[in-house]
Amino acid sequence: MLATMRELVAFAVLFVAGLGKETFNGHQVLRLVPKTDGHLSLIRDLHNMIELELDIWREVRDVGSPVDIRVPGHKLKIVKRYLKIYDIQFSTMIKDLQVLLDEEQKAMESASARVPEPRNTDNFDFFRYHNLSEIYSFQDMLVAEKPNLVSKIVIGQSYEDRPLNVLKFSTGGTNRPAIWIDTGIHSREWVTQASGLWFAKKIVTDFGRDPKLTAILNQMDIFLEIVTNPDGYFFTHTNSRMWRKTRKPNPGSRCVGVDPNRNWKAGFGGPGSSGNPCSQTYRGPRAESESEVNSIVEFVKSHNIKAFISIHSYSQLLMFPYGYIRSRIKDYTELNNLAQKAVTDLASLYGTSYKFGSIINAIYQASGGSIDWTYSQGIKYSYTFELRDTGHYGFLLPATQIIPTAQETWLALMTIMDHTLKNPY
Repeated sequence: MLATMRELVAFAVLFVAGLGKETFNGHQVLRLVPKTDGHLSLIRDLHNMIELELDIWREVRDVGSPVDIRVPGHKLKIVKRYLKIYDIQFSTMIKDLQVLLDEEQKAMESASARVPEPRNTDNFDFFRYHNLSEIYSFQDMLVAEKPNLVSKIVIGQSYEDRPLNVLKFSTGGTNRPAIWIDTGIHSREWVTQASGLWFAKKIVTDFGRDPKLTAILNQMDIFLEIVTNPDGYFFTHTNSRMWRKTRKPNPGSRCVGVDPNRNWKAGFGGPGSSGNPCSQTYRGPRAESESEVNSIVEFVKSHNIKAFISIHSYSQLLMFPYGYIRSRIKDYTELNNLAQKAVTDLASLYGTSYKFGSIINAIYQASGGSIDWTYSQGIKYSYTFELRDTGHYGFLLPATQIIPTAQETWLALMTIMDHTLKNPY
């Protein structure tokens, strides 16, 4: 009887939450393959047609590199006609986005009904996606279970007054060299927040057992922000699964939010960001206008951070600065070699293939990004991951891939953290 009641309650909560959600019936994700420089320009022009309501999942980069675009059903005919007129090759990656969203929702409903509310982190279900309150609860449980290793720091408040929680893993001491990891700065990239939860549990589980991790924590602290954009993440669960930005209103515009990874003081306002508040890459009115960004900036400035790792999805990439200019960083060779080793170690588990390189060469030009700023602050080991996959599911990676994604990414993280420990500067 209790199980039946739990199932009914779980279903009711998810059903009510689902009533107000934006639907994406008939939306398709198209993959475009530019064959000439002219195609690149034409795709950029298409992107800039705001009236088409396009959502760029994988940005324009260079000739031969695929571009993924979500197209609303009522705009498909005109977009496909445009592509055919200009002989731009395209294929359909996702035929109906709502079908995948419905499958994701059903999986969450089933897991919520099947698994009782955890009383400790050992019983926490890492095999499914969790809402914001469940993540906050996990953080509190972990701190309560391991108070001598883990503490929670609130580094600020989001626009909608949610706490910006950072977990600190430390064996003691003050102003020790530290490693920063963040997940979920773009709210719809759910596999990143889910991986962040797994990383947190992995750290407390392996400390004292894994010699490499133990050595790191005996000399360094690890800071982990699992939900870097809590307002956006909350909104993905209640209103629009495809929401990417923050939730701060933009004066004079009907469009809400800023891309928090275009809001940093590193080439702010340059190519690879937008001045249009309705764009997914809207940079904001000024650098660090978003509390979610400014809180990290102030935290980093007041701590001895030696490695800064920001985790996104999707595309299977490991990147380092720069994103806003083509100039090579002075530590290019070391960071490139370390990235190569990290992706090799990542691939050793499941064979998942990652590309690596500077942001501007590996993916696209992007100004106002976090790791360009951290590198400019003297944090040598500044990296960005783009996790699974390469576009088959895109941002809707099935929950069955959470654990494999987190496991393989952890191997790469350990490679970077171990190198940071052994190469002080």
